[in-house]
Amino acid sequence: MKGKINFFTENIRYVIRRKRDLRGWIYGSFEKEGKVAGDINIIICDDTCLAEMNYKYLKHKTLTDILTFPFDNGDGYISGDIYLSLPRIRENAVKFKQKSEDELHRVMIHGILHLLGYNDSTPQEKSGMRGKEDYYLNFLQVVPRETLSRKNAEI
Repeated sequence: MKGKINFFTENIRYVIRRKRDLRGWIYGSFEKEGKVAGDINIIICDDTCLAEMNYKYLKHKTLTDILTFPFDNGDGYISGDIYLSLPRIRENAVKFKQKSEDELHRVMIHGILHLLGYNDSTPQEKSGMRGKEDYYLNFLQVVPRETLSRKNAEI
């Protein structure tokens, strides 16, 4: 049995779109890695929230776009919390000439890869992580907005 993938916002107003598609994409990523997702919380927040957590848990006094906190329930499933800074993601989207939503998805899969055991501490690990991000981003199906009903557009 799979865990549940939850989406939240904290200290920020943002509508997370296509939750059903994102859940399927994340579950599929776990399956391709031969792992089973446990309970995963993806929390989109502001810089203040992430900066405070970055200092509290890692003693880093820098802004970051993501913090990933894996936890082991002893049940064999991979679980964790992934915090994403929407202002950092939007800034990076401009910097890298990407749509904000595309950058959000890249950072989201980056956190999933951390939960799956991938690291990015060295240049070699960073390169491998970027390759995995690109690989999994290819599996996120883009549904044209005009094909979605108004009700489903907020999913």
